[in-house]
Amino acid sequence: MGFLIILATFIGMEGVAWFTHKYIMHGLLWVLHEDHHVKPDDDSIIEKNDSFFLVFAIPSMALFALWNFAGLHWALYVALGIALYGLAYFLVHDIFIHQRIGLFKRSNNLYLRAIRKAHKIHHKHLTRFNGECFGMLLVPFKYFKELRKLSQ
Repeated sequence: MGFLIILATFIGMEGVAWFTHKYIMHGLLWVLHEDHHVKPDDDSIIEKNDSFFLVFAIPSMALFALWNFAGLHWALYVALGIALYGLAYFLVHDIFIHQRIGLFKRSNNLYLRAIRKAHKIHHKHLTRFNGECFGMLLVPFKYFKELRKLSQ
């Protein structure tokens, strides 16, 4: 049962991330997200946008504490699901897509190429308006089709 809660939470986090990205990062808190789309003049590797990890880390940490102090096992499983999604986000978004650490520069995997393509399309918009592709792991099928067509 614990594994199913972890899995459901992980999958649900894609929806939470999509909503947060579209309506909060590109909405009320654009001031924190803007430097992710329009790079400042300095060569800093830290962005104001990086503060959004707290939006997901704080609930996960609170649920770990709830489990630890109250013994609620469901809180542990939800906390793990959120934390695992955060790890996936870091690996896919920061390391694979944005190459903050020079790993996984080339991939012929269709799914990984589609993720990178969708994110590139998202970043072509330099303002908070008219954006697209706000998710991370769920990629619109049109990018798979485009990439498959290019591979032929």
